[in-house]
Amino acid sequence: MLPEGELERKLKLGRPLRVKLGIDPTAPDIHLGFAFVLDRLAEFQRAGHTIVLIVGDYTARIGDPSGRSDERPVLPDEVLDANAKEFAEQAFRVLDREQTEIRFNGEWLGKLSYAEVVRLARTITVARILERDDFAKRFAAHEPISISELLYPLMQAYDSVAIEADIEIGGTDQLYNLLAGRDVMQDYGLDPQLVMTYPLLVGLDGEEKMSKSRGNYIGINEPPEEMFGKTMSIPDAALPQWWELLVDGYTHPDDPMQWKLELARRIVARWHGEDGARRGEEHFTRVVREHQAPDEVPEATLPDGDVIHLPALLVEHGAAGSTSEARRLIGQGGLKLDGEPVTELDLPRERLEGALIQAGKRRFIRFRGA
Repeated sequence: MLPEGELERKLKLGRPLRVKLGIDPTAPDIHLGFAFVLDRLAEFQRAGHTIVLIVGDYTARIGDPSGRSDERPVLPDEVLDANAKEFAEQAFRVLDREQTEIRFNGEWLGKLSYAEVVRLARTITVARILERDDFAKRFAAHEPISISELLYPLMQAYDSVAIEADIEIGGTDQLYNLLAGRDVMQDYGLDPQLVMTYPLLVGLDGEEKMSKSRGNYIGINEPPEEMFGKTMSIPDAALPQWWELLVDGYTHPDDPMQWKLELARRIVARWHGEDGARRGEEHFTRVVREHQAPDEVPEATLPDGDVIHLPALLVEHGAAGSTSEARRLIGQGGLKLDGEPVTELDLPRERLEGALIQAGKRRFIRFRGA
């Protein structure tokens, strides 16, 4: 919490505080790491304070460079809008819908004139901007940094001005942006916000932070079987942090496998209930530990043609995120046809009709002819 003692001062104001959290709509899913932060917001909400979710529909068109070694791609407007709507709906699994204020920052950023943007830009120097670790590294390496990226912290800071935030919450990677909000608010004659940051949950790889853009996450709306299996895939080294941030307050087994099983049960039960946790564990035991097919396997119709290109087929049915990922899976022996590894990228249609495809450890599809 920065600055020290500021929370106590804010709480003595005798009114509900406005607690701000920014949402990145570049993907529709809320993952477990973000849900941890939403839980902290819910604590403020239960104490009677006002939660303001800022959907960054406008700043997403710039792309948040925090923690990045390159510029983020900018998605089409209709994709951002659909993601923002779905993201907000998922947030209400944690927050009280009636007590949450949702604002889209295009509401005010889209109305700023050029003169107003220049006035905002005067609140911070280029030297200060380049203090950011990610910018500093890219600048030192002579890698390109666009002016739009340099403007991102200022745009996020102006959100705090627009809603007159008392507190802004974020992950530790957002510290620079949140502190910039204090500076800009003060320059606009407002009482600067208190900054509160929380630890970043590591992703499934146990190394990088859990992130939608990195694909190393568990979404809170994922099926119980997928959620359980993904949790069981994390390295043992990630167990202490996952336990502390996601299910703290309970004792855990000493054996890593039993500890991981208990972690998976509690995570799935949080989002899908005890029945969901049971289904997830049964599926994991049957498919991963006993190497059997699940009781229920989704069916799909093969596309037209006598020869089927497997990478495209896997992507079409959600068994791989991209054709390159599918090719990598096949090359590593991770694709099985009726239990036998497949190494070819193209197969005759007759080999796939009625066959059970297994992609990785947990994804199964049975294909039938048209």
